[in-house]
Amino acid sequence: MLLSVFASVAFAQRSESLLREGWLFHRGDIADAKNIDFIEKNWQSVTLPHDWAIYGPFGSSFDLQNVAVTQNGEKEATLKTGRTGGLPYTGVGWYRTRFVAPRSGRTTLVFDGAMSEAHVFVNGEEVIFWPYGYNSFYIDVTNQVHKDGSPNTLAVRLENRDESSRWYPGAGLYRNVRLITTNNVHVPVWGTQITTPHISQEEAAITLRTKIENTGNHPVRVVTDIKDAEGNTKAHKENTQRLFNDQAFEQHLFVSNPQLWSPEHPVLYTAISKIYVGEELVDTYETRFGIRSIELVAERGFFLNGKLRKFKGVCLHHDLGPLGAAVNRSAIRHQLQMLKQMGCDAIRTSHNMPAPELVELCDEMGFMMMVEPFDEWDVAKCKNGYHRYFKEWAERDMVNMLRQYRNHPSVVMWSIGNEVPTQGRREGYRVASFLQDICHREDPTRPVTCGMDQVDAVLNNGFAAMLDVPGFNYRTHKYIGAYEQLPQNLVLGSETASTVSSRGTYMFPVVKKNGVKYDNHQSNGYDVEACWWSNLPEEDFALADDYPWTLGQFVWTGYDYLGEPTPYDTDAWPSHSSLFGIIDLASLPKDRYWLYRSVWAPEQPTLHILPHWTWPGREGQVTPVFVYTNAASAELFINGKSQGRQHKFSKEEAEAHKDTDPFWLQRRYRLMWTDVCYEPGELRVVTYNEEGKMIGEEAVRTAGRPHHLQLSTDCKQLQGNGQDLAYVTVSVVDKNGNLCPDATPVVEFSVKGAGHFRAAGNGDPTCLDLFHLPHHHAFAGQLTAIMESGTMSGTLTLTAKAKGLKSASLTIPVK
Repeated sequence: MLLSVFASVAFAQRSESLLREGWLFHRGDIADAKNIDFIEKNWQSVTLPHDWAIYGPFGSSFDLQNVAVTQNGEKEATLKTGRTGGLPYTGVGWYRTRFVAPRSGRTTLVFDGAMSEAHVFVNGEEVIFWPYGYNSFYIDVTNQVHKDGSPNTLAVRLENRDESSRWYPGAGLYRNVRLITTNNVHVPVWGTQITTPHISQEEAAITLRTKIENTGNHPVRVVTDIKDAEGNTKAHKENTQRLFNDQAFEQHLFVSNPQLWSPEHPVLYTAISKIYVGEELVDTYETRFGIRSIELVAERGFFLNGKLRKFKGVCLHHDLGPLGAAVNRSAIRHQLQMLKQMGCDAIRTSHNMPAPELVELCDEMGFMMMVEPFDEWDVAKCKNGYHRYFKEWAERDMVNMLRQYRNHPSVVMWSIGNEVPTQGRREGYRVASFLQDICHREDPTRPVTCGMDQVDAVLNNGFAAMLDVPGFNYRTHKYIGAYEQLPQNLVLGSETASTVSSRGTYMFPVVKKNGVKYDNHQSNGYDVEACWWSNLPEEDFALADDYPWTLGQFVWTGYDYLGEPTPYDTDAWPSHSSLFGIIDLASLPKDRYWLYRSVWAPEQPTLHILPHWTWPGREGQVTPVFVYTNAASAELFINGKSQGRQHKFSKEEAEAHKDTDPFWLQRRYRLMWTDVCYEPGELRVVTYNEEGKMIGEEAVRTAGRPHHLQLSTDCKQLQGNGQDLAYVTVSVVDKNGNLCPDATPVVEFSVKGAGHFRAAGNGDPTCLDLFHLPHHHAFAGQLTAIMESGTMSGTLTLTAKAKGLKSASLTIPVK
């Protein structure tokens, strides 16, 4: 076993390192695995973060749940074959590594997340138990480590129980583990709190509270500099105080002409605090933050930096598709980049504490966040869910989350739960008040919401009225009544839409439906299908546009995720991943992506045509054409013949067609030719602005026989850090480069150079190909291959091959 060692074992003020390398893993329980002298025979060598279950195999019997999902209106239990992804995440796993601690000072272990029920041992002694797999936690192990420079043994036992989740949670040490050493007098983990009590164009007042441990009531001097992103000092303060009774060291600084954080301009500052006892520098602690203000105004909405805006947000589960739950900063950045290009400006961490990498990237890239800890309180959704620990652990879990993320400017709201059964109980508001009070105590600067789906109950039992922000999951037809009844005079779409669709897959006739199922276990790519409790996107668009008291929305979901294959969740194997995503599990955008972009990103020209135009056997049959664009109008041509010009309806036009056109509301946001008949050839769309001037043109053509593979990527260069990723889109095209939408060949991958193949996926919720193997079926003519850099510079070349098709290669430099 390799040792995880500091760059220098000789002690400095503060040192932090990731314990990534040198871990050994064993699936199954071993009573003696905590002991120092245990021999790891036949254990697997792994690198953190590590998700033991994502490597499969898939199987319908894994975590087979015979349950009634009450929040979905189910009255009787049915078999849920793919509810948690059909992957082997349950059971016990052990991890072991060794590390060297310094000869003096304090040693702390920080776990960003461990799935789940973590028992942590250092040199054979259990130092902490932390049950909730999504939360970060830490433990001072100074009294357990060797001070003579000899190796310390770190062992972690994890257990995931059957029926402990409603979706794929991942398994193992799926987030980073950190080793921190400090002097005896030091700032503890998450030991600062920064607020901005006053902001103007001329200056921003900064209040910095710093916890300092083991001062012994001696005077402590703190010297703080606030620096901008270029390293320029923008404020300076030096104070000396004597701290009593767990008191925080408080400083007040002023930044002149502050640059405010927003999604459009995510400006960050860093407070660098040097801690002195006498003349000795004992610690240096950095806190990154942003300067921005948030306000909620009844009847008017949410204001960021004094400007009204509505959330254009999505909900995200924590898995990264083909990578599973194992955290990777590059993968998260890739997800956020795609969402940013769509016009998304907010993320809800549904329904759990996020990885710190996600919050840091939202700070840097400009996303507002609703951070949410729980899917379950004191009443069970899952037999072995969090309700078992809520009474004892809820406050501890909340405090960790709040202290970890309260300095991040991206975080603008806390959510205390999602669709919890407690909401419908007579005394449920007491539990909500308990959690909201913790938020207000630890962070008085941000409002608190909760995702509520039992709207009638929460309006009548006081639950919704006591929250800072009433958040409703779906039930759009109840928004107006809730607004009129609640004292806040505001309504947030905390979870919206749940439209279902499959990329590149279309069903006929094209009609609006709820809860429909097909033999192929897919949903209609025309974006006309939802679940019985949910709706199409236009209902949420219209609420945001028509009512000033709506705060915007968080769409379910930004990306497809493993598990919850609704509507194919009941005895419907091999369905094992969701169909809700705007982007599929392989990071390929569905048609719906362009609908949201056309509404959310008006500054970016958008023109997207659906469906594809390769329909052998449908000649002469009605094949509707939809266009998603932010242009005012467009004209459709088939083989040069005009099919007429369409414009987007105004609110008044739409309502005038309410009784005669089932798509009356959709016509406010889509251009729709519903009576077009298919003939092979070319679909061409020309768009016009409000003045009738042509501003864009796009075409889709009938594809011929599959001829060759085509590779494309937005990645221009990889960093040689062993973790950077390139997402490569693989397309099956005809000899003219037209996508072949029915092609499903097995594509084989090989990689040469400064990196390796990491995973592949195709977005098909029924596909059982294992993600980590270098061969994968295409779905709807496409799939994604993911390459990972090594630690050396050079080039990385991916080659893709498929039987009967011309192969393709792509090379990316690694620096």
